[in-house]
Amino acid sequence: MKRGLDDAERMARLRLARSAFVGPATFRDLMQNMPDAVSALDALPELARRGNIKGKLRIASEDEIANETLALASIGARLIVFGDPDYPTPLAMIDPPPPVISVMGDIKLLSKRALAVVGSRNASAAGAKIASDISRDLGQNGFAIVSGLARGIDAAAHRASLATGTIAVLGGGIDVVYPAENRALQKEIGERGLLIAEMPFGTEPRANLFPRRNRLISGLSLGVVVVEAALRSGSLITARFALEQDREVFAVPGSPLDPRTRGSNSLIKQGAPLVENAEDILAAIDTPMMRRLLEPAPRDYTAPKIRADDIDDSARTRVLSALGPTPVLKDEIIRQTGLPAAEVAVILIELVLANRISRDAGDRVSLLPED
Repeated sequence: MKRGLDDAERMARLRLARSAFVGPATFRDLMQNMPDAVSALDALPELARRGNIKGKLRIASEDEIANETLALASIGARLIVFGDPDYPTPLAMIDPPPPVISVMGDIKLLSKRALAVVGSRNASAAGAKIASDISRDLGQNGFAIVSGLARGIDAAAHRASLATGTIAVLGGGIDVVYPAENRALQKEIGERGLLIAEMPFGTEPRANLFPRRNRLISGLSLGVVVVEAALRSGSLITARFALEQDREVFAVPGSPLDPRTRGSNSLIKQGAPLVENAEDILAAIDTPMMRRLLEPAPRDYTAPKIRADDIDDSARTRVLSALGPTPVLKDEIIRQTGLPAAEVAVILIELVLANRISRDAGDRVSLLPED
């Protein structure tokens, strides 16, 4: 049985995750470079000062966490923080894992093997039927079906797997219904399946939040099945995240005359397994790599620690000189500056907390424009 966190450490992790500018990557770096979350929380003001923050950093209070916990409990939901015994192991493997998620429904679904089924919001009748058939059959073979509760393919996948286990990852807060037409479906999933949200209670969905949702859809799953995806679509973003996370990507072929299938057809051209039914998917996942993901080793925050006041100011200058308005990989900054990775990580923490740089997906960072 997994050991849980003590109360002080758990509260500190929750407060860290809900503080200003502390996204998943900064949370990870804080945990890797501080003795624990309690120490990281205490260090936030000084780290922001070293990053030359203008104003005061907003640090989430215990009251804020208590209020969110009560609000979630009022609808039958709760928070799971990284390190809790029931934090989903597949999510713990991705880099960086979400520090905290809200969950509502059948928590036991997090211990099932899962596959994601995603696709076009403007789905054809044929595409919706294929998604339904695949989701139903995979469910009957013991898999939970993960999707994003969008209209079209997502909704079809959820409806077809309600009886066997479906997980909906939301783009906003767990209490917010989106899209409105899926209100009844979202309610039913909260009662019979599982709802998951990375965003705090009450957060309205915004366009910039959906990639974060897509990253969790793939992160929860052994693989992603793409049914009807345009060339520029959220489904292809989910597929890209899946590949970055060492998950498999499957694609259902479609007519070359239908723009809704050009993205999924493109995945096949790039080497994604062509699948037409659940049997194809079940055969493809019976591989050593897939079996390894069934018993993953979760990520642990045990890297060597470094103190911010041990870093020379000249190192901070070198990191700033390597940054610009174009996003660049953190590893490239390490290579260009020749500084130890731990030092670069701490300096980037300082700059993030001071709101001087932006952190994008894939550990890319860029300078924000001066006010």
